[in-house]
Amino acid sequence: MREKNKKKIEKGARNLVVLGVLSTVVALTTTGVALAIYHNSGDIYLDRSRPGFLPDEEEIQQDEGEREDDDYVFQKDTVLDTEKMDEFLEKLQEEIDAINAYEKPFGEEVLSDERLGIPTTESAAGKNE
Repeated sequence: MREKNKKKIEKGARNLVVLGVLSTVVALTTTGVALAIYHNSGDIYLDRSRPGFLPDEEEIQQDEGEREDDDYVFQKDTVLDTEKMDEFLEKLQEEIDAINAYEKPFGEEVLSDERLGIPTTESAAGKNE
């Protein structure tokens, strides 16, 4: 009787291992197929959240065209010297002064829709009248 129980336990353990291996193979196969479809359909190039995404040239030109004149851009390919550092610190101080000009620089009103230039339903209703 003990031998029968021992054989059942051995078969159960073996079946559990087989089940684990088969489920792993199925998971890897379906993941591989899904990734292949994702790549072959071209959807991988639409995923802007993945690292290494390179925007189209049109998008780069649009972004450069939208840049305001008063935006300061620190050039990445220049040599850092005292003149460039002073210029950077000067622009940084301008930003700090603009923030400190607010009555409560970290209050809710700083991020209000009106201050950020976001049209609200109230302002849109006022324009329509």
